[in-house]
Amino acid sequence: MLIEILGENPDSRKIKQVADVLKNGGIVVIPTDTIYAFAASLNNKKGLERLAKFKGVKLNKAQFSLICDGLSDISTFTKPIERNVFRALKNSLPGPFTFILNANNHVAKLFGTNKKEVGIRVPDHQITKAIVQQLGHPLVSTSVHDDDHIIEYTTDPQAIFEKYEDNVEMVIDAGYGKNQASTIVDCTTGELSILRQGIGELNA
Repeated sequence: MLIEILGENPDSRKIKQVADVLKNGGIVVIPTDTIYAFAASLNNKKGLERLAKFKGVKLNKAQFSLICDGLSDISTFTKPIERNVFRALKNSLPGPFTFILNANNHVAKLFGTNKKEVGIRVPDHQITKAIVQQLGHPLVSTSVHDDDHIIEYTTDPQAIFEKYEDNVEMVIDAGYGKNQASTIVDCTTGELSILRQGIGELNA
């Protein structure tokens, strides 16, 4: 299903419809402040396993990111955060960043692994934020990547739907996305190290 949702003032009925699909183990293509992403509910194991299978990896080996509502959510999934790292998070989020943080045991249980790190995103996008708030817990996400095109990330939701309609339950059409990914920042040592420079300019 291709569902159109306006980004400025998302229709609450449509947001609930998306959340219900996710709660039932569905995979949804969502907009973010960078590129479109595949997403599943963190609290639905079937959805997580489907997302991993779709990406061709085992769940305990998957390098997925958690999309959180805000800073208050992050501490549920990480070990205590150093002051300088917290300052960087506060200055940069919501925004186009993926912060790699030291994961706590809660993450290991969710993914069935001894996962030591977790990627955290808090996109500056009203639709994504509304979905997470409606769910009441984070999304698990991975970028829409198209190997068939010169452009590394697909930006057209209609094209995404045509390619993946047999693999996902729903694609959200929020207009064209950006074709530049988030900036990945490794914070696991207590220092800030940029692993991939994307659209976000780090302000530590």
